[in-house]
Amino acid sequence: MPDGKFLSLSPELYEYVVAHGRNRDPVLAELADETARRTGMAMMQIAPEQGTLMTILARAIGARHAIELGTFTGYSAICIARALPPEGNLLCCDVSAEWTAVARRYWEKAGLSHKITLKLAPALETLHSLPGNETFDFAFIDADKSNQPAYYEEILKRLRRNGLILIDNVIWGGAVLDNRDQTPDTRSIRDLNDFLPKDDRVDVVMLPVADGLTICRKK
Repeated sequence: MPDGKFLSLSPELYEYVVAHGRNRDPVLAELADETARRTGMAMMQIAPEQGTLMTILARAIGARHAIELGTFTGYSAICIARALPPEGNLLCCDVSAEWTAVARRYWEKAGLSHKITLKLAPALETLHSLPGNETFDFAFIDADKSNQPAYYEEILKRLRRNGLILIDNVIWGGAVLDNRDQTPDTRSIRDLNDFLPKDDRVDVVMLPVADGLTICRKK
């Protein structure tokens, strides 16, 4: 494997990277600020460049129907919903009424409420309750990590050909390489990470974006 094909980013270089994409959006910036103040868990929110990448990918494949598992305060939902056509729909799955109440306010501010359906229930329960013929073009998995393999399988069978599944936190702060970490979440992430390159149903790339992002294209 060739050396020198990656770069560790200093805070200044990271700011340079973010500044040189169209990542500065007033609504998203306000939402990020409020999330940091209200929840104290800003790390649960996707990075701005990741959101832009998700918007570009969803637009590039002409996504009309999308799903995300794990909505938090709604940042990623805005990024996905903006990529959908006026008649498109994003199904958001979460279990927190408190956090998604923030999301609803910002979806309204962004003019996207008509595109987003929120289901407050465990994500697997929501997936199992969907009509058998419901399919998606684009999916984002960012919910509890211990169920990631199950989420992947449930969504893949509902994904149209050439559709995309994006999976967040696949590097898990580097814990995927720490064999001392045998928590259920870390083991689940490792298991799915190891499985995906062998899954002939998809093309797969893992990218060092934020906490790691895997992109799967259904063949």
